[in-house]
Amino acid sequence: MTDVAWVLLLVLLLVVALLVVRRRMPVVFWWLVGYPVVALRVLLSYRATMDACGLTVPASAVRVATARVIGRQAAPVPPRRSFPRPNASGLVMRLRMATGQAPEDFTASADRLRHAWGAHAVHVRPTKPGWLELRLVGWDVLADVRPARRQAAAEPLRLPLALREEGDWHVRDFRTVPHELILGATQSGKSVYLRNLLCGLARQRVVLVGIDCKWGVELAPFAPRLSALADHPDRANDLLDALLEEMEDRFRLIGLSGADPDAVLTSDVWGLPDAVRPVPVVLVVDEVAELFLAANRDDEKRRDAMVTKLIRLAQLGRAAGIYLEVCGQRFGSELGKGATMLRAQLTGRVCHRVNDEASANMALADISPEAALAATSIPADRPGVAVVGDSSGGWSRVRSPLLSLEDAAAVCRDTSALVPELPRLDRFRPAVAVASAGPSSSTDTTPTTRPVTE
Repeated sequence: MTDVAWVLLLVLLLVVALLVVRRRMPVVFWWLVGYPVVALRVLLSYRATMDACGLTVPASAVRVATARVIGRQAAPVPPRRSFPRPNASGLVMRLRMATGQAPEDFTASADRLRHAWGAHAVHVRPTKPGWLELRLVGWDVLADVRPARRQAAAEPLRLPLALREEGDWHVRDFRTVPHELILGATQSGKSVYLRNLLCGLARQRVVLVGIDCKWGVELAPFAPRLSALADHPDRANDLLDALLEEMEDRFRLIGLSGADPDAVLTSDVWGLPDAVRPVPVVLVVDEVAELFLAANRDDEKRRDAMVTKLIRLAQLGRAAGIYLEVCGQRFGSELGKGATMLRAQLTGRVCHRVNDEASANMALADISPEAALAATSIPADRPGVAVVGDSSGGWSRVRSPLLSLEDAAAVCRDTSALVPELPRLDRFRPAVAVASAGPSSSTDTTPTTRPVTE
């Protein structure tokens, strides 16, 4: 082979290697190729791009006079910027906005900047008055989401559950956002989000309580780690009574702490000493619509009672260390009395793909109309993608890492020893299946059940 042929072969092999790295290891490809190319493109075309997007301001009088002296025309002035710094998913620049500019101007031009610089996405985040952060995402980070490295046990009730489209992790912090509503149609990835949540909590010292009126088909696989499980509306009603009694006892404990003149005053359980602080309780309600359905007058009385109890837990539970995760396909005023009031108490919102626009509006319209619009555009071939928002008005697209039901159930079995003691819930403790201990030649292979406390 000639030297030219060898060079062509080496170039071909290099291109193939880069394509493989780009597909299999996008982070490595970004650091090797993506960041240098995009950063150079930004540095060379920054002024022209800002001018084309209408993000420049007229030159000051001093600049105009100076340019006139040297026989030139003063060009419009773009915002001052920092050097593009790389991160794991793209690059970040800090911009000093000129007089008269607002972050909304840059947000409106984000799509133009994305096309001009060849980035997958551009996100704008104000940092302090006059300054904002411009983040360019190098590739579709939601295409292949891997589980996050678990946070240290020193941060209880704080879980990384889904990857945001800008490359950061959406962290579910129960102490900041005590209650959450999770909506999503069938096969939208709602169950995967819930599995990640339950597995994260299973590794912590937390009381997990489940209400699944679909005969327990969703939450039964996690029974070894659950302190209580209700699979029927009547049993759910009794379980809510027990949780209300537990909440009242915790408020009495908080009140008694104020009687000690040497104690630090507190209005919630997190201000109590570690020795007397009750264990946090997380109540997961799967398919909340089942609690609202009523076929006769007796069902209506039970429904009204359960909704009232849920509202009380949502209003007062945070201070007592009791938190709610409410899941469903739809959630709105048509469910019945108290539905809107309960939804108003659920600060966090997670909306997966839904079947109609009204469902997205139920979850996100009171947070941001743009978030509701984004939820309606989630494709059916990308399960796990959702729009996350909170009462602050901020929102983002996220995607949960794939977690199979078998793996999630295995985590709950392995952590069954971490189930805290809460005597009030013992009668609601689910039974788990255990294989028969008879000889292998026996024809009876029917599994038996036992309470997990045995």
